[in-house]
Amino acid sequence: MAADKNTIVTHHSDGTTTTEVVDWTPEQLAAHAEAEANAWLGARQSAYPPHEDYLDGIVKGDQDQVDKYIADCLAVKAQYPKGSE
Repeated sequence: MAADKNTIVTHHSDGTTTTEVVDWTPEQLAAHAEAEANAWLGARQSAYPPHEDYLDGIVKGDQDQVDKYIADCLAVKAQYPKGSE
């Protein structure tokens, strides 16, 4: 992402890097700040175990499986706390 609020750093597949300085509008700055503040959300969502694991444990009456699902979710929450990147 951006190295600074008005700088875009792009890493290319050939190993080169380009830096572009731009004048952000207030709306763009606000959108950037919001995206940065919510970056934890996407990481957390993709790291959660599938819901089916929990439901399967409930249906089978397998408390160990349910407890493992809950522990895995708590570990994800610890790894990606709200408001972090």
